[in-house]
Amino acid sequence: MTLKILIVTGDAAESLEVLYPYQRLREEGYEVHIAAPSRKQLRFVVHDFEPGYDTYTEKPGYTWPADLAFSEVEPSQYAAVVVPGGRAPEYLRNDPELRKILKSFFDADKPVAQICHGPLLTAAVGALEGRRVTAYPALELDMQAAGATFQDTEVVSDGTLVSSRAWPDHPAWMRAFLELLRTRTAEA
Repeated sequence: MTLKILIVTGDAAESLEVLYPYQRLREEGYEVHIAAPSRKQLRFVVHDFEPGYDTYTEKPGYTWPADLAFSEVEPSQYAAVVVPGGRAPEYLRNDPELRKILKSFFDADKPVAQICHGPLLTAAVGALEGRRVTAYPALELDMQAAGATFQDTEVVSDGTLVSSRAWPDHPAWMRAFLELLRTRTAEA
């Protein structure tokens, strides 16, 4: 049986933070579904770091279809969830369907991979209290307010939660997440 992995995202998600795990997990043989507020063609963005800017810049990125609407997701069908960053988490954290989905993964102690601004979503369901995490460095105060201990490093694994700062950390992030998935699969 092929294990299923869910990616939860929306418009203005960081292109690389959706498509890299999507392709990497498929390469490993997982069935990967992308869920969003509705089934539609999503519009991702590209964040980059340019000389002279105090923060990152944003440009249009790839488009990609959502396989499912959040209201169609049955979390019990998925072994793990991936929470990309970008600007999407700013508005997605207000979606009650998505909060219900994420809470079910934490309640069932299933693997969760989050990156960049993705931890804004897991913070919205109260799942970061007492945990060690990393995120885009500008979110350090948000992570502390959510009760987490922030670490500015490429990857932090805390139980079933694997977090990274941003797309430059992809290799370490996916390596740690895949190791967790393999361990969980071997235990099952």
